[in-house]
Amino acid sequence: MALLGHAEWLRKRPGAAYGLGVLAFALALAVRFGLNDVLPSGFPYLTFFPAVLLTAFFCGTGPGLLVAGLSILAAWYWFIPPFSSLALDGQSAIAVIFFVVILSADILIIHVMTAALRRLGEEQARTAALLDKQKTLFEELQHRTANNMAFISALLSMHRRRVGTQPEAVSAFEDASTRLDSMARIHRRLYDPTNSELALEIYLFELLRDVLNGAGRENVDVKVLTAIDRLDVNRLLTLSLIVSELATNAVKHAFKDGAGNFSIELERDGADLVLVARDDGPGFPEGFDPSQSDRLGFRVLSSFARTLDGTLSFHSDNGAVTRLTFPAENVGITKAAE
Repeated sequence: MALLGHAEWLRKRPGAAYGLGVLAFALALAVRFGLNDVLPSGFPYLTFFPAVLLTAFFCGTGPGLLVAGLSILAAWYWFIPPFSSLALDGQSAIAVIFFVVILSADILIIHVMTAALRRLGEEQARTAALLDKQKTLFEELQHRTANNMAFISALLSMHRRRVGTQPEAVSAFEDASTRLDSMARIHRRLYDPTNSELALEIYLFELLRDVLNGAGRENVDVKVLTAIDRLDVNRLLTLSLIVSELATNAVKHAFKDGAGNFSIELERDGADLVLVARDDGPGFPEGFDPSQSDRLGFRVLSSFARTLDGTLSFHSDNGAVTRLTFPAENVGITKAAE
């Protein structure tokens, strides 16, 4: 494509193109004279072929035809017997006709090829422009979506302050506002072009750090362990919402004093992926059955798990432990884990 770019530059400058063509012919003629005593008979066109082909490719069809015409006349006059004459016998006529046919076919092929390459380049440029425009519009849509969610979250916060005397209403508004904030953050992260090549482990760590810092829990130690390198964007979105919800629940029930440890492990187990989230809080109450709980957080988690065709389990082990198992479709695994 770089050579084609140089060729296009020459074709747009007819003076330079024809001048270069004449120079190529003169060089071919000089070389042919220099080799005249070395070459055996029967090679009158040897040095003219590359001059014609290169001129046709780089300078265009017109200059290529000019060099071809000059080459035919030069070979006919100086290198085809009878020498220094344009007279032809039967054998010489066949040689000239052969040269004309070959050069014409070569120039035609080059013309068709360069025209096709030019159209391909134009089509690629149009496609790139459309893709860039689509990408810009898509990013703007995602930005507006995230802003709208943040705006709704702000409205919920305003309504929460108005119902300050009703604890249940305040809690509901706080939960809704927190979840919208989390969704807005996740949305921005997922569709931020700078995060497109971010490894899953780093992405989840930064997401958790963002959620915990946003909740005022800067002293919580976060750990993420996984050999999974990539997930498709739809499942990553759902997984991000689950991780964010688990971190939010830990903030409410495990890190009330502002400090603690929170970890995420994601590994492959046969045909499934297993996500294990742990905190070092008091854990679940004895006899607690999440499936019978009326807490919104557990209902939200269950809904997200169903979106992944997954299952959830909860138990206590020096803190709350949540285990999510879901199918491992279209998963990228780092080489270190293979």
